[in-house]
Amino acid sequence: MRLTTDPLPVPRRVAVLSVHTSPLAQPGTGDAGGMNVYVLRTALEMAQRGVDVEIFTRATSSTDAPVVKVAPGVLVRNVAAGPFEGLEKNDLPTQLCAFTAGVLRAEATHEPGYYDIVHSHYWLSGQVGWLAADRWAVPLVHTAHTLAAVKNAALAEGDTPEPPLRAIGEQQVVDAADRLIVNTEHEAAQLVSLHHADPDHIDVVYPGVDLTTFTPGDASAARAALGLPAAVPIVAFVGRIQPLKAPDVLLRAAALLPGAHVVIAGGPSGSGLAQPDGLVRLAAELGIAERVTFLPPQSQAGLVAVYRAADVVAVPSYSESFGLVAVEAQACGTPVVAASVGGLPVAVRDGVSGALVEGHDPADWAATLSRVLAADASTLSRAAGEHAAGFSWGHTVDGLLGSYGRAIDEHRGRHLPTVAARRGGRRFSMRRGVRA
Repeated sequence: MRLTTDPLPVPRRVAVLSVHTSPLAQPGTGDAGGMNVYVLRTALEMAQRGVDVEIFTRATSSTDAPVVKVAPGVLVRNVAAGPFEGLEKNDLPTQLCAFTAGVLRAEATHEPGYYDIVHSHYWLSGQVGWLAADRWAVPLVHTAHTLAAVKNAALAEGDTPEPPLRAIGEQQVVDAADRLIVNTEHEAAQLVSLHHADPDHIDVVYPGVDLTTFTPGDASAARAALGLPAAVPIVAFVGRIQPLKAPDVLLRAAALLPGAHVVIAGGPSGSGLAQPDGLVRLAAELGIAERVTFLPPQSQAGLVAVYRAADVVAVPSYSESFGLVAVEAQACGTPVVAASVGGLPVAVRDGVSGALVEGHDPADWAATLSRVLAADASTLSRAAGEHAAGFSWGHTVDGLLGSYGRAIDEHRGRHLPTVAARRGGRRFSMRRGVRA
C-alpha cells in the first residue's frame, strides 16, 4: 500500500525482454504475431514520451546487426544465443543461460543503474528477467501473453500440448515478478486461480491498435488490389496457420455458405509446420478451392487492404489472450465473428460490432457468419469503428507506465531502508536516477 500521494515514479530507461520472437519480425510468420506488434508499438509510444526502451531478443540470422536503432529512444539488441536457425520455441529453454549472459554483458558496459525496470514478455523472457532484475536490483514486470494451462485446456484436435516444463517456469516467474500485466480481467482471474497470483500485484492493461493506420477505406479498391472477386461476400482470416488459431473451422463453415469467398492471410507456425499445405488440401477436399484465396503474411498496409476488402473477419481461435486482429479489423470498419474465448469478448462487442460463437462447430459458425453478412453493413461498420476507437496504444502505455511506477515505488519501499552494497558486485540497493 502506498503511504504517499506523490506522483508515481516514471522510468528513464526500460529493458524489455522478448526472447523467442523479435519485434522486427513479420507478424504471421513463425512465432511472430500480436505480441510482436505489442512490444514494438508500446516501445515507440513510450519513446515519444521520453522513456528510452531497449528490447532484447534472440538473433535468428548471422546477418542480424547486434543493435538496431528502430527510432529515437528505441533500440533492438539481437543477442547471440545458440544456432541462428533450426531452433523451435520448445528448444529455447536450453539457450536461456546464453541469452541471459548476453543481456548481462550488454548492461555491464554501462554505469550502474542504467536500467530502471525490466519488462519480460512470455515465460521464456520471464526466466531471464527474473535473474536480470535481481542482478540489477530493479523491479521485474511480466506479461505472460498466454498460459500453458489455458492452452492445454482448449487444445484443438491433433494439436500438441504445452510441456510441463513451461507450466513450472510460468509459476516461477509469477512468484518472482513484482507486478504482472494482463490483457483482460479474465486473464487476471486465470492467473489467480491457476498460479495463485496476488490480485493486488496484477494490472489489467488492454492492448491497443494504431488508429491512424487501421481506418475504413474503399472496399472495391482493396479487393482489386488483392485480386479478389468484386461482388461476392468475403470472409477473411488473418493470423498464423496452426491448429490453435482454427482456420480449418472457417473453411468447414465456408463449405456451408454457398457463394461466400474466403481469404486466409498468414504462414504456417508451431504445430502447423507439420502440414504446411494442410489448409490447401482441406479446401480441395471440401470442394471450395475455387472460393478460397491464400495470401502470405501481410505488412501493415497489406493487412489494412485485407480488412477493408472483407465483409467479415473471422477469429475462430481455441485460445486467445486478447485478439489484436479483431480490433484492427473493427478499426477498419469491418465487423468480426469470433470465438467466445479468452479476451475476445472484450475485443468484440457481441451483437454490436460483430458476434461471438460458443464452441467450434462449423454449422454454428456458418449460421453466425450468415447472420452477420445479412445484417445492415453500414450499421455494423459504424459500430465496429466506434468500439475499436476505445483501444489505442496511447491508452496501453498509460497503463504500462502506471504499472511500472507502482513496481518501482513498491521496490523502493522494500529495499531503500537497507542501503547496503552488494559485496563483490556493482549494485547497490539504493535506486538511483529514477525520475519522479
